[in-house]
Amino acid sequence: MVARYFNPYTDFGFKKLFGEEGSKDLLIDFLNQLLPIHHQIQQLTFKNSENLADTVTERRAIFDIYCESKTGDKFIVEMQKAKIKYFKDRALFYSTFPIREQSEKGDWNFYLLPIYFIAILDFEYDENTTSKFRRDVCLKDQDGDIFFDKLNFKFLQMPLFNKQENELVTHFDKWLYFLKNLESFNHIPAILNEPIFQKGFEIAEISHLNLEQYEQYKKSLVQYLEVKNVFDAAFEEGEKVGIEKGIEKGIEKVAKALKEQNVAMEIIAESTGLSYETINRI
Repeated sequence: MVARYFNPYTDFGFKKLFGEEGSKDLLIDFLNQLLPIHHQIQQLTFKNSENLADTVTERRAIFDIYCESKTGDKFIVEMQKAKIKYFKDRALFYSTFPIREQSEKGDWNFYLLPIYFIAILDFEYDENTTSKFRRDVCLKDQDGDIFFDKLNFKFLQMPLFNKQENELVTHFDKWLYFLKNLESFNHIPAILNEPIFQKGFEIAEISHLNLEQYEQYKKSLVQYLEVKNVFDAAFEEGEKVGIEKGIEKGIEKVAKALKEQNVAMEIIAESTGLSYETINRI
């Protein structure tokens, strides 16, 4: 059956739903389900999603969505398709850009505004520990008391969200159900028949895309499927030949496949974590 709605886990679909001016109200509504009362968002401004390093030899960061609230709070929102090495390290590294961005020249007292790194994961990153669908992380001391509440990480492991329509309780439940099942819907479920989700379905309907957008989506979908398939195969192979070796081999396969599709070098680097030199050598 031909899908009626696009896959929101693709780069195109995710940014179409959450990363455009016309869909900003969807992003605000979704983020507010994750944020504490005192950080609820009324307005958002999109910022440049490409953050350059201080020198040409340092690594830059390209975020899926980078935005700022009216009060100056900063939000990085990532859709991660497949397992990559050092995922948590990457999340921490990305958070350093909006931290350094706040530094002021001259007499500055080091006051920082809150930063949230929010990752929607199409995989399980902590299979060897007690799996939790949602993890809210901040800096705490040895007694579990919050030490610093301005740097927050929120990880959503979407494969662990298994609620069915009759089990949805909160508005947040509805958002997760919408994202996880959007591509498989052929109509709007009764429980999602609300203005905010109606708009989401309207945006996601493939027949509403123009020809150029449709071609972009098809390319994005192929890349999504290829990256996921190769990474999944790499992890399966890793169980036989050693996880680290299997992952490394799989990452190189992904890079090679993307190169053959003439995907931009910076996108390959961001997707795989490989250096430009390594990619050129493959």
